[in-house]
Order: sequence, then structure tokens, then C-alpha cells
Amino acid sequence: MSYLNYKEIGEGPPVIILHGLLGMSDNWKTFSRQLAQDYRVISVDQRNHGRSFHADQMDYKVLAADVALLMDELDLNSASLIGHSMGGKVVMQFMVDYLERVGKAVVVDISPTGSTGQHSHIFEALLAVDIAKVTKRSEVEAQLLDKGLPLDVVYFLMKNLRRDTAVGGYTWKANIQKLYDNYANILAPIEGPEKIDTAVLFVSGGRSGYIKASDLSVISERFPDYRHEVIEEAGHWVHAEKPQELLALVRTFLNS
Repeated sequence: MSYLNYKEIGEGPPVIILHGLLGMSDNWKTFSRQLAQDYRVISVDQRNHGRSFHADQMDYKVLAADVALLMDELDLNSASLIGHSMGGKVVMQFMVDYLERVGKAVVVDISPTGSTGQHSHIFEALLAVDIAKVTKRSEVEAQLLDKGLPLDVVYFLMKNLRRDTAVGGYTWKANIQKLYDNYANILAPIEGPEKIDTAVLFVSGGRSGYIKASDLSVISERFPDYRHEVIEEAGHWVHAEKPQELLALVRTFLNS
């Protein structure tokens, strides 16, 4: 039985993809399929997400350790890593803790610094849903919209809803309560030494504020061998909004 749920496609140098908060490996399905033309792509459900296990503990050191254990299971001495948002912080923490196992790293729309909470209202809306009483998906969608969440955010969150075939009705794939309980850890900066000498590509969405101008000085100090690219028309969900532009940047970087 796998330590983490994952999907694997393609052959070639291994690349591990790590999703963001409340995401899952399926969010990267199209991107993975295209990248897999040249690489062995392993897209992961991190703990408390997707089809992976639920646990009380969740911080970047344990999330990085999860990836190391998965690599052991797959008999991978090293791999390149791509991470979006929370997944990007896992990539950076993995570089701190397991640098010898990192090929190249791509961090999408997040910095190594601490973050301000932008998900509190989302968690409040999700936790307000009485999931045990839900009989139709449309009921959940309506409740989330009633809480003032934008339609695109609701569509993203609805991917976490699944039928509970054991007892009927619906349940969440993500462990919403434990993610909320550990939200301060998710917002925290990565831990460890100041300088990591491995090639890193940081990609920002031009319409996103997750990597600020002031973060670039921190990034340059901690990751001297870094590149920063901006996809101007993208927001935070760069891989969903501008997948071809992101894919081109990733291919060029991994091939260099």
C-alpha cells in the first residue's frame, strides 16, 4: 500500500508534482500528461488531501518527510520537484532537509517567507456545510456561493466533494477540519539554513500577489541559483489559467 496516493505517467528523468492547499493531483492531470512526453511524472496527493491518508500533524517538515518516504517507495535516489503554493513551500523545505535528493526545483507562486491568511473565509464556508445532510452536489455549491465565495473558487473546491458509497450521501476528500487546525503551520515560513545551492525556478502570476517584490531579496539570499519568471496574465492558479506558458518555462528550465 502506498504511503501517499500518487499518479505516475511517462518515462525519463523523474519529476514529482506537489499541489497547493485544498488541491489534489488531479488538478495537474493535463499538465502532467504533456510533461510526461519527456519525463516520468509523479503527481502526488499530499497528506489530508485527495486520496491520501488523514493525520493530525501537518507542517512543512512532515510534508517534506512524506515526499522522501514516497521516493524511497519508488526507489528514487533523486528527482526534480514542482510545487504550487503550499506545494511550493514543501519543495523548498525538501531542499533544506533532503538537498542531496533534489535535481532541479520549480516553485509556482509562493515565497519562502510567512504568509498572511487568505483562506480563513474559505475554511469557514466549508466547515459551515453540514456534509452529513447533503443529498445533492448542487446543495453544497449553493451554500458556498451563499457564503460569498467567487464562482471559480467554488468550482475548485467542489472537486473535493465525493460520494460516500459506504453510507450514502457525500463526504470531503480533503480533511477540512485538520487543515484548518494546522492553518498557522501552512502559513509559516520554511525552516532551515539560509542558503541552498540548487537551481530553482520561481514562477509568479502577474495578477497574483503571492510573491511580492520584497520577497525577491529573501529568495536571492536563500536560493542564490534562482530564476524568476512572471506569467503576466495569470493569477495564483498559474497551472490552471496559463498551462501552456507554465509548461514552456518548466520544459526550458528542466532541459537546461
